[in-house]
Amino acid sequence: MTKRRNKVFEDQLDVIEAHLAGTLKRVPLSNDVIQRLHERIHFPYREEIASRLRDWNRMFLVFGGVMSVLLLVITIARALFHLVGRRQLG
Repeated sequence: MTKRRNKVFEDQLDVIEAHLAGTLKRVPLSNDVIQRLHERIHFPYREEIASRLRDWNRMFLVFGGVMSVLLLVITIARALFHLVGRRQLG
């Protein structure tokens, strides 16, 4: 039953995508827009990367933030696993 519903849903989605593909057209970007984006997006120079790595206060803050988020994700995952595991057993 669910396979049939999924097939009908996929067929409807294909019809919508085909309709949108026929109605939407590409918009060419001007060279001015591309040039401004190129100026705004750049990779930092090696010296700039090295100076950022030497800033221990910032590195400690970033490391602490990453570890805190990781601990939060693990805690939430364990809680969800515990709740789902109880429902299946009981």
